[in-house]
Amino acid sequence: MRMTAESEIVRDSNPQLLASKLISSTHRPALRLCLLPASREEEEDSAAAAADMKILVAVKRVVDYAVKVRVRPDRTGVETANVKMSMNPFCEIAVEEALRLREAGAASEVVAATIGPAQSADTLRTALAMGADRAVHVLHDPDPARPLLPLAVAKILRAVALQEKPGLVILGKQAIDDDCNQTGQMLAGLLQWPQGTFASKVLLDKEKQKATVEREVDGGIETICLDLPAVITTDLRLNQPRYATLPNIMKAKSKVIKKVTPEELNVDIRSDMEVIEVNEPPKRKAGVILSSVDELLDKLKNEARVL
Repeated sequence: MRMTAESEIVRDSNPQLLASKLISSTHRPALRLCLLPASREEEEDSAAAAADMKILVAVKRVVDYAVKVRVRPDRTGVETANVKMSMNPFCEIAVEEALRLREAGAASEVVAATIGPAQSADTLRTALAMGADRAVHVLHDPDPARPLLPLAVAKILRAVALQEKPGLVILGKQAIDDDCNQTGQMLAGLLQWPQGTFASKVLLDKEKQKATVEREVDGGIETICLDLPAVITTDLRLNQPRYATLPNIMKAKSKVIKKVTPEELNVDIRSDMEVIEVNEPPKRKAGVILSSVDELLDKLKNEARVL
């Protein structure tokens, strides 16, 4: 549908909607809207946009969740040499959701993107083996003293999104290495797109170009409706990621990975934060099993001195 009126026409952010503002002699605005059938051109553009719906999924290479994290001897950061690395678990959920939406006919293509050194290509191969169609690798060698901040990551992903022009961007709500939980929100702000964070259920209506997101909050389940394009971050309850089959792992080796640099994307990733030192938490003293309440009270009073 489109909206017209008898006075000056002002276009809404939605290209299929037109609004008119009727100004009275006292300059007090009045709004008169008239619903008219959408033109054939508008209907064709909407149908084409729905058919070509693309989903961009951001993934991150992190220390595997089953590995015991250790600090480097020089205390400059976490030890990653000879350590098993894998895709961030929240990112796996994001990839799985994008694939399910494509399989349901709500999207036509899934593109995975990551930022990191050459070894991060393994993470993209995992996404491709799961079923992603293409991948974008933004090459960046990390500096432990000057880590890539969430805002810099969001700026890079914004540049990738402007090139790929997706209808939806899906990210894990956070990475298990830094637990920042900031990139998705910052990306939505930079793109000026609506956002649905901590999604536990996602439904897409490609005809209406809307996404319905259910998210768990303290009081229950909150349901929000987003106009596409939009940014969604995933919670653990959204889905159970699939395992990549051997045939798909072999096919992933021949799929395209586009390589770019932050400089080619015209993104400044200089960090204003410097990591001075990283330390492991102090070891806790072993617990003591007590035989009676009287013994407990004695220790609380004479040793802990809290009574």
